[in-house]
Amino acid sequence: MNLTDLTIVKTHQGLIDKEFSAIELTRDFLARVKKEDKEIHAYLSITEKLALEEAARIDAKIADGLEIGVFEGVPCAIKDNILIEGTKCTAGSKILANYIAPYDATVIRKLKKAGAVFLGKTNMDEFAMGSSTENSAFGPTKNPHDLERVPGGSSGGSAAAVAADECVFALGSDTGGSIRQPASFCGAVGLKPTYGSVSRYGVMAMASSLDQIGPLTKNVADSKAVFDAIKGKDARDATSVNPHLPPFTSGADAEASLTQKFLSPAPLTQRGIGGFKNLKIGLPKEYFAKGLDPEVEKLVKGAINKLTEQGAEVSEISLPHSEYALACYYIIMASEVSSNLARFDGIKYGVSAISDKQSAPSDLLDVYLKSRGQYLGAEVRRRIMLGTYSLSSGYYDAYYARSQKVRSKILQDFKQAFTKVDLIMTPVAPTTAFKIGEKSADPVQMYLSDIYTVPVNMAGVPALSMPCGKIGKLPVGLQIIGPHFSEELIFQAGQAIEELL
Repeated sequence: MNLTDLTIVKTHQGLIDKEFSAIELTRDFLARVKKEDKEIHAYLSITEKLALEEAARIDAKIADGLEIGVFEGVPCAIKDNILIEGTKCTAGSKILANYIAPYDATVIRKLKKAGAVFLGKTNMDEFAMGSSTENSAFGPTKNPHDLERVPGGSSGGSAAAVAADECVFALGSDTGGSIRQPASFCGAVGLKPTYGSVSRYGVMAMASSLDQIGPLTKNVADSKAVFDAIKGKDARDATSVNPHLPPFTSGADAEASLTQKFLSPAPLTQRGIGGFKNLKIGLPKEYFAKGLDPEVEKLVKGAINKLTEQGAEVSEISLPHSEYALACYYIIMASEVSSNLARFDGIKYGVSAISDKQSAPSDLLDVYLKSRGQYLGAEVRRRIMLGTYSLSSGYYDAYYARSQKVRSKILQDFKQAFTKVDLIMTPVAPTTAFKIGEKSADPVQMYLSDIYTVPVNMAGVPALSMPCGKIGKLPVGLQIIGPHFSEELIFQAGQAIEELL
């Protein structure tokens, strides 16, 4: 059996045709993880017992002649900030080194119901704060395409696991590019869904107004399948929305127009030459400027040109407030971090300095200070301090409130752009994967890795990262951005590019 070729659909068909059993498949993947992951370090923990029990249940169902669903028996990996009941969940931090999840995240509950097999929890930047997975308290993950380079972050473990064929698909979380950037660096497909379309219940909150769970997969069809399985309104998450919303929400006329143009009667991928004549693609001039690697730009534009050859119309657009997105993001995100991580104090949650006999705390404040000082990493402490400062008396209006005003301008830029074009296409990152240690000493340079992904989170719109070529052996990602709830159109365009390439 060649694990490299296994997508969700192929796995499902193989189980139906009895080419392999769910137990055999699961054992093969577990064996591969145990062998290959010593070098890559995509996983933090393996849930072997849980995986084999579910695989045995699927085999019994098949043996009884019962029909199985598309996810039943499909091995997957889960980012270690998403809770699976009864398993360790560290969020890549020493302060949660021994934390056992007491319940399932909503996305896990849905995948369990669908019959997915959970192989384990993947490595990540501590509390999802980073762009390289070098900030994990348990060591960095390496890029399967080049072990001297980073896989991206913060969902680097999930992206690396998919790229190294250590699972069929994985889940990650995306706050400022943490699914799309590692997908680009590792040559996977990564989706950041519309904010609210996937429940955040059971994911450890980093920045609640920006966080979103999404899939990392081997192709666009798999990304759609996983998104369809995990999306939907959840009573436990007040920010989640009805899954049956139309694909475009800028007014009834716009909805009808988009549906008529693209979602009926046939998908873009089935129309052949000339089938893209109604599709309008925008290229933001701010994204194709100084700082973008010329080779990356060439591959991205080459992929877009495949659509123009089929009749799509491409035009230059402007997202003028994008230049402020990164600065505003790091104020808003850090402010929410300072609030969300207050619970990890050695009393409510996490390892406590009380047990430290050498420097036992003298009072409650000392417990807080020593627990957080010893068990939270440098990047996490940096963001907590930045956020606390931004929210403090005398600075709130100058920093946090002002950033929120700019955020509304960024959203308006996207809304304005989508009155002229149907999709926006950009690079995912300005470069290919950089070397381990290359940017870790310079936080600002590291933050610039997210320059093309952050505006999407600020606006809450969906975006897909998909491979569009390689520079040497290093993958390059194309980013497809759509209006709110336009995932269906994004998937169609992504599948069309995939086939044309």
